[in-house]
Amino acid sequence: MRARDLGIVIGQLPTGRLNAITDVAGLRVGHCTVIRGDAVRTGVTVIMPHEGDPASEPVFAASHTLNGNGEMTGLEWIRESGLLTTPIALTNTNSVGAIHHALVGVSVRWRAEGRRSGPAWSLPVVAETWDGYLNDIGGQHLKEDDLIAALNAAEVGPVAEGNVGGGTGMKAFGFKAGIGTASRLVGAEDGGYTVAALVQANFGIRERLMIDGVPVGREIPRTEIPGPDPGSGGGSVIVILATDAPLLAHQCRRLAQRAALGIARTGGGGENDSGDLFLAFATGNRGLNAEDEGQSVTKPITMLDDDHITALFWAAIEATEEAVINSLLAAETMTGNGVTFHALPADRLLEVMARYGRGAGAGPLG
Repeated sequence: MRARDLGIVIGQLPTGRLNAITDVAGLRVGHCTVIRGDAVRTGVTVIMPHEGDPASEPVFAASHTLNGNGEMTGLEWIRESGLLTTPIALTNTNSVGAIHHALVGVSVRWRAEGRRSGPAWSLPVVAETWDGYLNDIGGQHLKEDDLIAALNAAEVGPVAEGNVGGGTGMKAFGFKAGIGTASRLVGAEDGGYTVAALVQANFGIRERLMIDGVPVGREIPRTEIPGPDPGSGGGSVIVILATDAPLLAHQCRRLAQRAALGIARTGGGGENDSGDLFLAFATGNRGLNAEDEGQSVTKPITMLDDDHITALFWAAIEATEEAVINSLLAAETMTGNGVTFHALPADRLLEVMARYGRGAGAGPLG
C-alpha cells in the first residue's frame, strides 16, 4: 500500500514512472531483511548511485544535518571532496561498524578482482537509525554476509518498502514504519530532471503526524491504536536524495537541506534526541575519477543554472514528504523483542482524510 493507492496526492509535481528513487536512471537498491526468533528484527539497505562502481566513477554529493544525534559515516571526505565514492548503506545503530567493515572488505575484493579501478582505500557511507524497540539491537546480529546479500539484491525497478532492509525494525509517529521512497519530475523549462528520495523513517510522535496537511496523529491517537511512543519525539530519519540533474557539490548541499522541509511537513521537528541526517547526490556529471589512466589536467563538467534550481528544491520537499508517508503505509504490524508497533490502518486513515476533503478524487491541500 502506498499513498497514491489510497488517492492521497502529496504536492503538485508529477512523479516518475515508479515513484521511487530508482526513477533516477541506473540507480539500484537492494535489501537484506533479517528476522529470527522473537527478538531479531533488523536488516540493511544498500543504494548504488549508478550502474557502475562509485569508487571508479564518483558523483557529486553533499550532506545536511537537521539534528545530529545519529551517525552517517564517510561525510568528512564528502565534505572535503564533494564526491560520493562508495555505495550507501542504511542499517541499525549498533551495526554501523559491522556494515562499514563489510563494505571495506567488498571494496578490497572488487579491486583485487579488477571490478573497480579507484583508490586502494575506502571510506564507506553507512547511516543508521535505532531499532531497539522491536529488535535485540545489543545482539549485533548483522554480519558481512547480510551486507553482501543486500548488494547482490540491488537492482533497478520497483523498491520494496516498509518492513524491509534497514527499515525492518523501525517505527515512526507511534506506528510501524521503515523504508519509503518517492520521486518527482521537474518541468521541461527547468530541465526535465528527476529528483527522488529514499527514507529510513524512525522518528516523530503520534500527535504531530500530518499527511497532506491533515492532522492524522491527533485524529488517530494512541488511545485508539496503542504503541510505544517516546514522548520526547526522540528517534531518527535518514533521507537519501538522488537526481540526474548536473548539480555541483554545493548545489547538492542546498538540495539536501530541503529534505528537512519535507520532514517538517509530516510533523518531524529535528528534536534533541533525533538523528536527522540527509545526503544528496547528482549523477548528471560522470567521468569525475581523477585517477583515470591518461587523465587530462581538467575535467569537463556541466552545472545547472541556479535560476532553475528552485524547481528541484520543491521536488526534493515533495518526494521526501511522500516517501515518509509511503514508509508508514507499506509497513505491516510487527511484534518483536516483546514490543508491538501497529500499522497505520488504511481504512481508518481514509475516513480521517475524507473528513478533511482529502483522499481518492481529492487534490492537494490548498
